[in-house]
Amino acid sequence: MGGRLAGGRWRNANCFLTQLVDWWGWLVLAGAGVAALYQAIAIVAALRQLAKKPMDVSNFRGPWPGVSILKPVRGLDPDFLEAIRSYAAQQYPGEFELLFGAKDPQDPARSAVEQLRQEFPHLNIRWIPSGRRAPNAKVAVLEDLAEEARYPLWLMSDSDIWTPAGYLRQVVAPLLEGNQGLVTTLYRARGSSWPARWEALGIAIDFAPSVLVAPLVGVKEFGLGATIVFRAKDLRKLGGFAAVRDYLADDYQLAKKLSSLGKPAYLSEVVVETSVGDNSWSGVWKHQVRWARTIRVSRGGGYLGLPITHAGLWALLCALAGFWPMAGGLSALRMLTAFVGGGLVLHSPLAYRGFWLAPIWDLWAFAVWIAGIMGTTVIWREGVLRLTKDGKVVGVTQEEK
Repeated sequence: MGGRLAGGRWRNANCFLTQLVDWWGWLVLAGAGVAALYQAIAIVAALRQLAKKPMDVSNFRGPWPGVSILKPVRGLDPDFLEAIRSYAAQQYPGEFELLFGAKDPQDPARSAVEQLRQEFPHLNIRWIPSGRRAPNAKVAVLEDLAEEARYPLWLMSDSDIWTPAGYLRQVVAPLLEGNQGLVTTLYRARGSSWPARWEALGIAIDFAPSVLVAPLVGVKEFGLGATIVFRAKDLRKLGGFAAVRDYLADDYQLAKKLSSLGKPAYLSEVVVETSVGDNSWSGVWKHQVRWARTIRVSRGGGYLGLPITHAGLWALLCALAGFWPMAGGLSALRMLTAFVGGGLVLHSPLAYRGFWLAPIWDLWAFAVWIAGIMGTTVIWREGVLRLTKDGKVVGVTQEEK
């Protein structure tokens, strides 16, 4: 009798475990299916971007509007002089000026700006010390630069961005007809160390495809710090740069506010370039976690859905569950997304060589995603910033003030 009861319990337990395994298998397959769908959408978005041609402005008869290029700086970024020289060398049909600003009047970047002024004496290139304070120190500098800007179009760009020939004309063109609220650009990165190259690879094979998906699925409020071009009068309607001075993700918040005026963002076909300065794995990790936590507080519930974009994670789960064909197919699809988005669209040498590492990158990205959930502080330069649930900066350390 006891043996029959024990046998019954064993069969019930075995049945429960079998059902649990079955449910787990179905869950993994469902997640992998959604992940595969996302990768397919990303490939379509990348091909759509590849087919995009520079906007035809041959019918534009008016004078090209003047552009004020606003460059907040802090310290001397890698290849800084080369980067800012690429702006000064632009051939643009209208007038433009370069305004550099920093909290420290003797910031190390000032010497490079002075050299640029000597190389291009015909251009209006100015160094503007900033005395403002704000939770986001970069925006405080932008507020001072805006007061000195003379032209109707403003171009906000990170200090370490290098631009190709024809860039200024191409990013301004979509604003000539008045149906676009802002123009932004993708960027590729380069690095001088293995940790820096790893992060640069992720920008090409993960971040860039996700940006390409946004306009395809109807997202209108996006902007990247590599380039945001907009009408000064539109920002003034919103209260100027002061409207985003409390936020860490100033580029996202700026694009969100400008898009609220009813005109969408336009993703330009031009690609700019930057250098990744972190040469240690700990530095790259801190940067990635800061980025993740910034996305979390900026996007809210959308952050929770990000693991579905990590196809390499779902491929691993499929392999562990015994679904080898699905694991192989999903891995191949993920590599194709990396090659098309990072290689063909961005022309990233790292993506051309390392697209096959995309599934492994996804495992790293999932670990960063988990770290992004835990904690409300981020490390930014020498300081530690504490973020509110809506992405505002509080508890700024003295170093950032």
